[in-house]
Amino acid sequence: MSESEGDTVAGRSAGESDLAVHLDGITKRFSDVVANDDVDLRVERGSVHALLGENGAGKTTLMNVLYGLYEPDEGRVVVDGRERGFDRPRDAIDAGIGMIHQHFMLVDTMTVAENVALGNEPRKWFGLAVDRARIDREIRDLCDRYGFSVDPDARIGDVSVGVRQRVEIIKALYRGADVLILDEPTAVLTPQEVEDLYDVLAELTAQGKTIIFITHKLGEATHAADAITVLRDGESVGTVDPEGTSRAELAELMVGREVLLEAETEPVETGETVLSVADLSVIDDRDVPVVSGIDLDVRAGEVVGIAGVDGNGQAELVEAVAGLRTPDAGTVRFSGRDVTDWSRRKRIESGMAYVPEDRQERGLVMPFDLVENAVLGSQRGPAFAGDGRIDWAAVRDHAEDVVGTYDVRPATTDSEAADLSGGNQQKFVVGRELERDPDLLVATHPTRGVDVGSTEFVHDRLLELRREGVATLLVSSNLEEVRSLSDRLAVIYEGEFVDVVDPDAVTEEELGLLMAGEHPEGTTESETEPPVGGEGGDER
Repeated sequence: MSESEGDTVAGRSAGESDLAVHLDGITKRFSDVVANDDVDLRVERGSVHALLGENGAGKTTLMNVLYGLYEPDEGRVVVDGRERGFDRPRDAIDAGIGMIHQHFMLVDTMTVAENVALGNEPRKWFGLAVDRARIDREIRDLCDRYGFSVDPDARIGDVSVGVRQRVEIIKALYRGADVLILDEPTAVLTPQEVEDLYDVLAELTAQGKTIIFITHKLGEATHAADAITVLRDGESVGTVDPEGTSRAELAELMVGREVLLEAETEPVETGETVLSVADLSVIDDRDVPVVSGIDLDVRAGEVVGIAGVDGNGQAELVEAVAGLRTPDAGTVRFSGRDVTDWSRRKRIESGMAYVPEDRQERGLVMPFDLVENAVLGSQRGPAFAGDGRIDWAAVRDHAEDVVGTYDVRPATTDSEAADLSGGNQQKFVVGRELERDPDLLVATHPTRGVDVGSTEFVHDRLLELRREGVATLLVSSNLEEVRSLSDRLAVIYEGEFVDVVDPDAVTEEELGLLMAGEHPEGTTESETEPPVGGEGGDER
């Protein structure tokens, strides 16, 4: 699809009076970087509008302009036909704009009602007390109106991720939002929760609400949106009708070239067992068992995937394997050696690379520049400190290689990690870890927040490592990713493997049921012992 084809569709947009939002000629600069360049976005009232683009394309910046976090250098923000100037998010909220962030802004120890009304509590008795009855009544009214099943008295820490997302939507509606901005709304949801979200969006738009959502998932955009606007390098390359385009055409619009959307694996003969986990149990910081008696083997040249809803023990399992957490029982063996009590640094030096779940907390030092971040974990190794002192010239060369190879933007190693977008932070961490020349790669959500072009590159690099005989333990909430890359797929629920499946044979619906702790009708729990063990030398 050409850019002109996309622009033709955009030209059929409704008149100004039919638009809930019109961002007219928005330009936003940060020093010498132009994040948005004369962008025009027209969102019809009562529609679902998707915003697609590579990391660094400017889509989050554009939504931050609409939400009052940034003031545009040029252009107009028009809401319901009225030009507006927002100095802060409060101004946007007052104008009927609400934003649901990818990482929910909720307090776990508070109830649904307390979170929804936080900062906007109605008062009674001449302002001396919070009117809790009114809060509950208004929340229940919103739930009845939009078909939400949410208990106002439930504590946030006790509800599912899908319910938390509904609470964020209710919070925005409670504040009077007519336009809802959703940032990567399905990133942590099960397939069933994603379908539920689609139903929620349909009900909201049926009652006149307008939805704008940022997503890097092409199937999500074509399924849920009424219109899709694609940004590339800070510019709009057109708005298209989802029914008249394909995922491949959208990917080409985003990246500017043809993109392979699904990783193509080929049979690889596996070798000796590289990682062996036996009867592993972990008790978390709250003294709650989160991993219970897990057995796991990964062989050279094999990718073993773990699928599950976030919070079911996969994070603690991976931390025990990577050396960030000491298990309470069981052993971790790496290349035949018991490494259960080894430090993270010693595991790195022995050939274990690790892409962490939280790039900011575990993968980067945010005030450090990319040169300093490039040497993390290797600062005492022979490649960069042969004589005991860090060779900063070698480190800089390495950092520049990672930035160039993995398309990190802006392409300067003098940037601080904090100055990069989330997707570019992720690409840098993935590049640093994959280039360690590991024997074992432990990768957690390696392409979370990464655009389609870079996802293709990372997948190709993972498969290249597989061909080179690297053992890979892959954890991902992206079911397409974990199914297409894995040789075997273990499903984790409440700290245990409930089944091990063939990723080529299992359906997405069956995976979703297993991730919720249920076995699909007509099947039984796998009798495989150990759950993800086996002998070496098999071919996929």
